[in-house]
Amino acid sequence: MSSLLHHSYCSSSPLTSRSSLKLNFFPSSRIPASQNGVRCNLVEPLKYENGKPYTPYRSSSSSTTTDQATTAPFISNAPHLENAHDTRLRIFSGTANPALSQEIACYMGLELGRIKIKRFADGEIYVQLQESVRGCDVYLVQPTCPPANENLMELLIMIDACRRASAKNITAVIPYFGYARADRKTLGRESIAAKLVANLITEAGANRVLACDLHSGQSMGYFDIPVDHVYGQPVILDYLASKYIRSDDLVVVSPDVGGVARARAFAKKLSDAPLAIVDKRRHGHNVAEVMNLIGDVKGKVAVMVDDMIDTAGTISKGAVLLHQEGAREVYACSTHAVFSPPAIERLSSGLFQEVIITNTIPVSEQNYFPQLTILSVANLLGETIWRVHDDCSGGFEPYSSLGID
Repeated sequence: MSSLLHHSYCSSSPLTSRSSLKLNFFPSSRIPASQNGVRCNLVEPLKYENGKPYTPYRSSSSSTTTDQATTAPFISNAPHLENAHDTRLRIFSGTANPALSQEIACYMGLELGRIKIKRFADGEIYVQLQESVRGCDVYLVQPTCPPANENLMELLIMIDACRRASAKNITAVIPYFGYARADRKTLGRESIAAKLVANLITEAGANRVLACDLHSGQSMGYFDIPVDHVYGQPVILDYLASKYIRSDDLVVVSPDVGGVARARAFAKKLSDAPLAIVDKRRHGHNVAEVMNLIGDVKGKVAVMVDDMIDTAGTISKGAVLLHQEGAREVYACSTHAVFSPPAIERLSSGLFQEVIITNTIPVSEQNYFPQLTILSVANLLGETIWRVHDDCSGGFEPYSSLGID
């Protein structure tokens, strides 16, 4: 789709410049938010080129048996290239998001490990590593996105296969952590599924978890193993910083009270932009009703920030309220695009100037629409993997520079 931003599958310069950031890497035709505006400034200059538009990965085979031995083009100026020969670092991909896995390996100058994953006629999952991982640091990239149960079970079996193959360390790289919303009891006799899933991953044999934008930070405490929590915020901030929007015209909006801390941190990075809050009353799961708006959005460009978009009920009803209150334009920004029906119909209805998401969850091509922009978090995750593997050695900046907890 021509209106969707695309970029070459393996960029030759992601995250390579540690001294400066070139923010205007998008075509000028996609930046006219304000003709005479000034580029909205960041309070703290970002050090990395995140948020490169994402090109969907198309597998040449539709077989249920996946062999992830596809060759990643070698990046001549990729950082850490001197470590690319390190045979003790292995990256394997599940079937949930092979495109993101390939991009991560491409950024790191590595090839994906060979792994065979297939499903039997009765639905059981079979996993076989097709190369030795004895004594290696293994990273398994598998978001537990829909179908959540299938992808979660596949991750558990992958972890078990690596453990039984005598891998030294096993890190579950989970760009999207399913069941994260079931993190507490809101009614009597409810389960806390987030804790259960954390226990399953730990008991399967994982030594570490790398997650991106957990629904709530308390989920990290459910794991009895180290958790590296990476925020997708810098990826979206890099992209927004390339747009010509007057700083005094910008307002960051939290679609509910629970997301105020996230929106406040986002606004602080955008020249300490003002904050507005949508007061929402939820009457059931995946059902939201907007009640009131706290803050002023009249004549402003409203940027709604949330960690995920599921059915888009919350964010679309919030956008309706923002337009009623006089907002000039409304942008939707989210790390995880779950896009359960009828999300596409709501997001493409004309309420939003642009819907900005990342590729932590793959979006099928039939779900593309003109306002959609997909940014890649591969550079962010690839850099994090290197730093975890190197124990942040070699004089690199601390984890905090990447927004890692």
